[in-house]
Amino acid sequence: MNKTIQYLKYILRHKWYVFIECYRLGIPWRGIMHDMSKLLPSEFFAYREYFYGGWTFTPKPIEDDFDFAWHWHLKRNKHHWQWWIIKFDEGRLKVFEMPIEYRKEMLADWIGAGKAIHGKNEVASWYADNKDNMVLAPETREWIENELKNI
Repeated sequence: MNKTIQYLKYILRHKWYVFIECYRLGIPWRGIMHDMSKLLPSEFFAYREYFYGGWTFTPKPIEDDFDFAWHWHLKRNKHHWQWWIIKFDEGRLKVFEMPIEYRKEMLADWIGAGKAIHGKNEVASWYADNKDNMVLAPETREWIENELKNI
């Protein structure tokens, strides 16, 4: 099957699962708008190439294209915890609390990714494996961990 079609099908499957979770969490519009930036050429082709192969537009490594696309994705989408961090020139980090709508969308994104990739909700174990690598403000972390107890 064409690699572009495969990747597009994955995006739509992921968006569907995220929409269902956003609806459940009371933010259906966030579910509709979720990850729309993945359809932009600056993200779409690098993601497609990295995950599904196909053709390469530049002579640099695929990982460089993907890393740059991932960077853009993080900066365009407030449901990523990385959006809420500033790293100052001297190395100090400032971490902002995420508004509730983006916390909910982030949780929906994690659940939707698991369902789209593995066919099941593995968010609690995924979070347990990855939480120490995340820089979350205290209220945001507390909210996430409380929500995960109810899943």
